[in-house]
Amino acid sequence: MSAVTASAVKELRERSGAGMMDAKKALEETNGDMEAAVDLLRAKGLATAAKKSSRTAAEGLVGVAVDGTKGTAVEINSQTDFVAKNEQFQDFVRKVTGVALGLGANDADTILSAAHPDGGTVQEVLTNNIATIGENQVIRRAKSVSVSQGRVVSYVHNAAATGMGGIGVLVALESDADADTLDALGKQLAMHIAAAFPLALDESGLDKDTLEREAAIAREKAAESGKPAEIVEKMVEGAVKKFAKENALLSQLFVMDNKTPIADVVAQAAKAAGKNIKLADYVRYQLGEGIEKEVSDFAAEVAAAVGA
Repeated sequence: MSAVTASAVKELRERSGAGMMDAKKALEETNGDMEAAVDLLRAKGLATAAKKSSRTAAEGLVGVAVDGTKGTAVEINSQTDFVAKNEQFQDFVRKVTGVALGLGANDADTILSAAHPDGGTVQEVLTNNIATIGENQVIRRAKSVSVSQGRVVSYVHNAAATGMGGIGVLVALESDADADTLDALGKQLAMHIAAAFPLALDESGLDKDTLEREAAIAREKAAESGKPAEIVEKMVEGAVKKFAKENALLSQLFVMDNKTPIADVVAQAAKAAGKNIKLADYVRYQLGEGIEKEVSDFAAEVAAAVGA
């Protein structure tokens, strides 16, 4: 059995809301597997989190750029948050996001091989930045969206500078409504997406493995009720439907009033404008999402210096 560290217990407690001993026991029972431990706690009713923690696990910036009917989001990671405040790094994020927008890029490799506005390739400029800043940096991911008619609207939460910050959101609206109407609606929807963390545009887009995982957790919890198998399956079906409704963007309740489904928010805006409006796509990038963070040598040195 792997040794359970204090930092792992702390992370599990933050992600699940469970008590210290419950978190420690769950990690022991799952041999240190964090995701399995979260599931175990939820199955036992000791945790309520339905999604992965929104706490970020890497530093850097998310950049977003839009141009009328198209938009792109790019995540560029660094080792420490000091770099995110560095003017050279921010300039790199700004220009690389612009390059990605022009390419309609959906992967890092496409961006790295492209020409950089200041000369050379993006990869060459990145290599130079790593040498001059003295810290590793990585273009982690990119996603572009577009519509044939309408607007792509951007929003940045926890902005470090214009067009870049901790969370970047793009909202693609297909419509012949005027730009002001679409920009206003897009901004509201983007703020909702930043706060509500949808997993897909609609229920059909939800990951199959995620739904199966939710079903397994619900089944284990329902089985403890002692009810007949057919009742248990109905309970599982209900739990999965609830999860899907709460995690698909169009069926989520608007954070501004907590009662209107997003699909209805869009429909109401369309009615008021006298035009058809379709929420065609979205992107939500949160800095460090899904990356396990390791304490850097620099951070360790600082901790030692202050006697932590």
